Amino acid sequence: MSVVAFLLVAFMLAGYVVLDGYDLGVASIAPFLARNDRERLASMQAIGPFWNGNEVWLVAAGGILFALFPKGYASSFSGFYLPFIVVLWLLMGRGVALELREHYDSALWHQFWDFCFTAASALLILFFGVALGNLIRGVPLGSAGYFMGTFAFLLNWYALLVGLFALAALALHGATFMVLRVEGAPAERARTMLPRVWVVALVLFVLVTVATFVTRSDAVFNPWIDVLGILAAAAFVAVLFLARRRAEIATFVASSAFLVLVLSVAAATMYPNLLRGYPDGRGSLSIFDLSPSPAALASALGVSIAGMVIVIAYTTVLWRKLAGKVRVGE
Repeated sequence: MSVVAFLLVAFMLAGYVVLDGYDLGVASIAPFLARNDRERLASMQAIGPFWNGNEVWLVAAGGILFALFPKGYASSFSGFYLPFIVVLWLLMGRGVALELREHYDSALWHQFWDFCFTAASALLILFFGVALGNLIRGVPLGSAGYFMGTFAFLLNWYALLVGLFALAALALHGATFMVLRVEGAPAERARTMLPRVWVVALVLFVLVTVATFVTRSDAVFNPWIDVLGILAAAAFVAVLFLARRRAEIATFVASSAFLVLVLSVAAATMYPNLLRGYPDGRGSLSIFDLSPSPAALASALGVSIAGMVIVIAYTTVLWRKLAGKVRVGE
């Protein structure tokens, strides 16, 4: 059951990255796509109905992590208070920017909140990428399983490289969503911008892959990682191929598949640890050591799966109700 619990947490986090990833990506590239106030408003309207619901996946993932691996949850928060507080402020900043933008009919007011929305979204992507990089590389853990490093340690070269790759990958994801969701000049600029962002993401994808094999040499000959990595590369190539054929839905699906497969590679690299120790995996917290009693785990799994079904149903209904394109000026 511990493996099922690990897969469930990974699934919820992957769902969050795919869904909230496109609105984070749109916000991070909006200044390059929207040239005036009406176009910036259209970019926000494209993601406006979804972003709040997408963040439910993050909340649900945190709740499931707490229910299934309470010791791992406690250990994670023990050393990451400052990064978590920064993430909370950035999440609040995004919400405030969207809510307050239209309260005053002032160009300067709109531009200020547009900047806040873009900056908060880009920094969120970078922070999440840095967090993922540290989970793969490992962090120093004490004998009791608590984080023993500093905030500066978390900003190591490998984690920052993963953060930059995350920024490029979600910018690409956001561009595919803009082409799918918006009609008008911003969508055409996104279509033109997409191949350039793809090239940047490709370079960072290769660099992160090489850096991961250098940092985690034990992952080189893992068949699961190798197969998932090849599938991720195929999905990544498909994004550019489908974009050039102007297959909007298929391009967005391929981008989503790429993100899911990359996160699957990350999960396979981490397994069976929920929190890997540094260096050389010392003091790693295994999912088998962090699980509660079988009875408690079974109960938590039942509640978590029920909650996951509700979140999936909500997301499906939301997408069906609000399908269609946003037109500039409407």
